[in-house]
Amino acid sequence: MGSQDKGNLTTVLLVAAAFAVLLLAAVAAGCTATEPQQDGRVVVAVTIPPEQEFVERVGGDHVRVILLVPPGADPHTYEPPPGVLAEVAEADMYAVVGSGIEFELAWQEKIAALNPDMLVVDCSRGVDLIAAGEADHAGTDPHIWTSPKNAKIMVENIREGLAEVDQANAEDYRQNADAYLEELDALDTEIAGALAESGVTKVMVYHSSWAYLARDYGFVEVPIEEEGKEPSPQRIEHLVAQAKEEQIRVIFASPEHSTRSAEVIADEIGGTVVPVSPLAKDYLKNMRHVASAFAESSKP
Repeated sequence: MGSQDKGNLTTVLLVAAAFAVLLLAAVAAGCTATEPQQDGRVVVAVTIPPEQEFVERVGGDHVRVILLVPPGADPHTYEPPPGVLAEVAEADMYAVVGSGIEFELAWQEKIAALNPDMLVVDCSRGVDLIAAGEADHAGTDPHIWTSPKNAKIMVENIREGLAEVDQANAEDYRQNADAYLEELDALDTEIAGALAESGVTKVMVYHSSWAYLARDYGFVEVPIEEEGKEPSPQRIEHLVAQAKEEQIRVIFASPEHSTRSAEVIADEIGGTVVPVSPLAKDYLKNMRHVASAFAESSKP
């Protein structure tokens, strides 16, 4: 057996062992947790930090959130520790992004099996998904939350889910959601104005995370990465030529990914690398920062 086969076998065995531990934890939880959560709050699992903000803003003091992919981790590759997944065995609801994010493709069914009574809310329901050519995206671009227009849809789906699992506080959820949606409306208007005024038409990024923002606000995203992999020398050469021709001077990279290729291109064009994250929890502040950075990148 080759070293790669041994490595694959080891990974499979580790995942199987972890899942067995989680099943035992779920059984134990089912045997002992016959009362509601001690503090009376609804327990909601979410995949990424922006969803955590959405749930906390809608749920207020009525919810406790379990974040499955922590800040700084890449949801395309992250594997949660057994202890975190065991917590989900007692969750009332799991708000999945639902658009083909790799973490959910790998773990959603396992998590659901741990907690069959848990309500699973698909936050992408009602979103106009963008097709993606990459197989690991399951045919769609998963980064739906990066457009405030989609964030509003996600918030509505979360509100409906919370009202279903906790009907007694449904009116609070509606009021909280309405207040947050007003803030998202203001953000939508602000971003649309800033990007339109800037005249930005193309933004070069290391990882394709901003296709929904680009579609909804009138610019084009140019990714450096090729199907989740570092670009070939030929592609880097092509991107350098494109950046020079179109006077692109800023390359955007996220802290969750390598910046090496972005730095190579920036050096070749005499430009700079600017960090922007699609996964920051403070959604309103972060999206204002991203829009401002994109708008500024079009200035000479």
